[in-house]
Parts: sequence; structure tokens; C-alpha cells
Amino acid sequence: MASPINSQNTVSDDDEIDYSIKPEFYDSDLDDKDDLWMVCKRDGRPSDAVLSCPACFTTVCLECQRHEQYVTQYRAVFVVNCRVDKDTVLQQKGMPSKIGKRRRDSEMQETGSAESEQVNRVFCSACSTEIGVVDSEEIYHFINVIPSEP
Repeated sequence: MASPINSQNTVSDDDEIDYSIKPEFYDSDLDDKDDLWMVCKRDGRPSDAVLSCPACFTTVCLECQRHEQYVTQYRAVFVVNCRVDKDTVLQQKGMPSKIGKRRRDSEMQETGSAESEQVNRVFCSACSTEIGVVDSEEIYHFINVIPSEP
């Protein structure tokens, strides 16, 4: 008596995948091709991570540098799939100088205000999630992103 189960296991248990037929869109060399594409995109420069949007996982940066103190923050010059809100300008206070408090107060009075830098918000172009800011020197500072190995 023949067994109803296929002895070669070419069909999955749920009868949805037929393993005897080679997949139409399968490429065994795809990982090597993707790695070569990434090397060409970076021009051989190292990257600390590949950054993605936390909401839709769209890639937003291929080449970035991790912040020295805040390990969940990154900065980059070249980005993809990002939209800058040029209508809204945010003020970011500069780092306080390392001189004494009295000296700092007198300098503030002379200049009229503390040093501040203008930044614009950066959004994912696919889903409009806010992912960071860009400063006046066009350096992107990513705060709300998902990093992965480069």
C-alpha cells in the first residue's frame, strides 16, 4: 500500500510550496551583488551603520558616523529618502563654553544672546516620520532611526 505522504518531500506540508521547481526569482549570487553595490555607493569609505526609518524601515542613510557620547545618534552628509522641512526653523543652543560662570555671563551680555544654531527638521520621505535634523552646514543629525550593520 502506497503512503499518502510524498517520500521525496518536494511539496511542503501545507501544500503551498513546491520545492521540486526552481524558484523563478531566486539568485544565489544576490548577496555578493548587493555587497558590491554597497561598496560602489560608499566609494570605499567606512560607515558605522546603515540607517532606516523606525516606522517603515526605508533606508535613509548608507554612510554615517556614530556620535561619540550618544550611541543612538548618528551624523551624515549623504542621505537618501529624506525630506527637509525648510518652512520651520528650530533654534538649537550651542554648547556652553568651558570658562567660568562670571566670564560666560559677561560675554552673553556683550553679544546680546547665547550662541545658537538654526536647524531644520528631517522626515522620512516614504512615511513622514521625523527622524532628525539638518544644520546650516548641511550635516544631518539622525536621532530617531534604526541602525544595522554596514
